[in-house]
Amino acid sequence: MYAALDIGGTKIAGALVDEGGSVVHRAELPTPARESAQRMARTIDAVIDTLSTAPAWGTVRGVGIASAGPVDTAAGTVSPVNIPAWRDFPLVESVRAHPLLLTGLEPVLLGDAVAMAAAEHWLGAARDADNALCMVVSTGVGGGYVLGGRLHPGPSGNAGHIGHISVGIDGPPCACGARGCVEGYASGTAITRYAVQTGWSPGPGSQPSAAAVAASAREGDERALAAYDRSARALAAAIAGSAALLEIEVAVIGGGVAQAGETLFTPLRHHLRAFAVLDFMRDLKVRPAALARDAGLIGAAAAARQQFAEGCGAASPVVHETSA
Repeated sequence: MYAALDIGGTKIAGALVDEGGSVVHRAELPTPARESAQRMARTIDAVIDTLSTAPAWGTVRGVGIASAGPVDTAAGTVSPVNIPAWRDFPLVESVRAHPLLLTGLEPVLLGDAVAMAAAEHWLGAARDADNALCMVVSTGVGGGYVLGGRLHPGPSGNAGHIGHISVGIDGPPCACGARGCVEGYASGTAITRYAVQTGWSPGPGSQPSAAAVAASAREGDERALAAYDRSARALAAAIAGSAALLEIEVAVIGGGVAQAGETLFTPLRHHLRAFAVLDFMRDLKVRPAALARDAGLIGAAAAARQQFAEGCGAASPVVHETSA
């Protein structure tokens, strides 16, 4: 078994994942994102405590952590944009210090989108590709690369941060400080904002959201369709740019916005044909993610599994068995 943690602004999930990538035990608590760093750390400890009650806990051979970013995998620290209390927080050290974990095998830290790429390459929509881009399109936009059949997180763990490349030189300002970022066009927040600005509104009793815009688009609302078309065009430009630079074969799209299905994927494939025009790019495929809510956990487990396989830690279990 491999222990996995998936830390986001809404929830902290944990799981035990077996050699085949199946989640066999799960724990989850709300993220106290607006509270202190210590309160956050205690919540993670509580998730680990819950996992430790499973009979399989004594067979755990590695620990993987997927976290919202930015991350610094070299230092083992995280500074998630949506968790204000954590700035350069020593997450690996904090998890390593849990009393139920043995020393000898370093917990593996990944950004959440990189973890999604690891999961989709292991078991999901990119499993037949040696070179792939996997993207999370939700409140924000992130990504991770598989190159030459291996995960490519980069020196700091942030390679694939595709939401913050510019696809519009004179585009709208982004929260990161740049202009025309993919995230400013393609995220769920951006889709909703653009639709509202063009006069769209949700039905009675509904709140504006990307899902509500998608529902209107399926009913033929032209403003909602235009908002998704704009998102798809930005994503297509970014994917084509990745293909030109890295010769990726597959782009996998997950996250909440991808739940719109063909409302997103039909215009995305249309625009991609206009951007990916060089001969070596024309067979580029776009697929929806296959693993949905478990991708972060499975990806974290995949990284821990890889580390154990490469002999980077002790051969003995990394956890104490709980007493009866």
